[in-house]
Amino acid sequence: MNSVILITNKEDIERNLRANMVLLRESDSVVSAYYDDAPDVVYEKRPDIVIIHENEDRDKTIGLIKYLKEKRVFDNTNIILLVDKYDRDFILNAYDEGIDDYITASSDPSEMLIRTINCIKKSELYKEIKRVKYYLSTYGIVSEQSGFFSPKFAKEIFELEVINNNFTDGAFVIITPDDEGKKVFSDSKMNAAIKQSVRCGDIVAEASGSKYYLLLNTSCDGAVTVLSKLKGLLPEEFSIKAGIAPINTRKFADIEKKATCALNDALLNNKEYVIYSPNSGDNDNWLAEDQAEGKSYRFFKGVFSKKLERVIAPVFYRLQKTYEEKLINTKIEQFTDEKQSVFRLINAKSEGMLKIVYPGFSKVIVYIVYSGLDSPENREISLPINMLHQKEVSQVVEKFIKEYIEYINEERI
Repeated sequence: MNSVILITNKEDIERNLRANMVLLRESDSVVSAYYDDAPDVVYEKRPDIVIIHENEDRDKTIGLIKYLKEKRVFDNTNIILLVDKYDRDFILNAYDEGIDDYITASSDPSEMLIRTINCIKKSELYKEIKRVKYYLSTYGIVSEQSGFFSPKFAKEIFELEVINNNFTDGAFVIITPDDEGKKVFSDSKMNAAIKQSVRCGDIVAEASGSKYYLLLNTSCDGAVTVLSKLKGLLPEEFSIKAGIAPINTRKFADIEKKATCALNDALLNNKEYVIYSPNSGDNDNWLAEDQAEGKSYRFFKGVFSKKLERVIAPVFYRLQKTYEEKLINTKIEQFTDEKQSVFRLINAKSEGMLKIVYPGFSKVIVYIVYSGLDSPENREISLPINMLHQKEVSQVVEKFIKEYIEYINEERI
């Protein structure tokens, strides 16, 4: 049943509206209420449409609209403003507070019908969305707290959206609080700000580490505008950083990697945001020794963390997969945490370990240690952080593996 509540203090308006209102079903009803009784009547009836006739005190009209929109129980209620005469500023002010449409007291019945039908369709659509969201949150696909997609399903959903070309020429954004922002981080404030900054067609998901993923139906420049609005809605001390990547491929993993690269650059260089470019993160000349002056331990620690994630860990994993079938009776282990990366070769009689450790500032130490072998060449190698590219790291690790194999063969002889 679609019920309509008319709020007015004038009986002639009520009579005229009832005479002109075209109802869609026999079960449809129009209920009248005075301004003072309106909140209680709306709460009791839970109508699809509330028609608010302008009060002589227009501030009272605006106040009632604002009240009804602020109460979540009225989320599926559409508000139509009924005005005696067209007043542009008053109507725009009412739209700002949340009305869905307006009509004039002299409107033709057909116009009233069209606007009423449109509001009913909107109300039914909202009910369907609310029903679907309930099921999605029940099964953990949508976070019940934020209303965004959960980290568990985010990548799968984003992958489907990209594959289906639903965001062609759009932008993908990763947002996270920086070190200062984490001190005052509030997920409720972040959620509210994001909801006010994006559109219904955009997709938002929570990610691990207080990160948020945004698929936006706008260009990278448009994404910057969204970020600007978002920052304006957050407390001043709640600082965030963002990485932005264009959606110009149908592989979400590539887009995510680019946005992550841009986000790392934003965090390391203390920029509000970075838009990914093919050259971002590839040139490490600024990390050379003669450029290190004035840069802090935290800065270089962040650089090393970036290298662990994007360079060392992928190389260790690839070489483990490459050699674990080739080295008979030898077990390969590798792991990476926030302080070091370890690549270990183990058999029944011997062990070789390569460990990359960050001691501070612009260099790392590569420790190569053997045990259970005669006269192995245990040593340390000092490398500038700007030398930590996949090619260089691969060469160091593969030389270590070949050296280990040579020692093993010598032992057998």
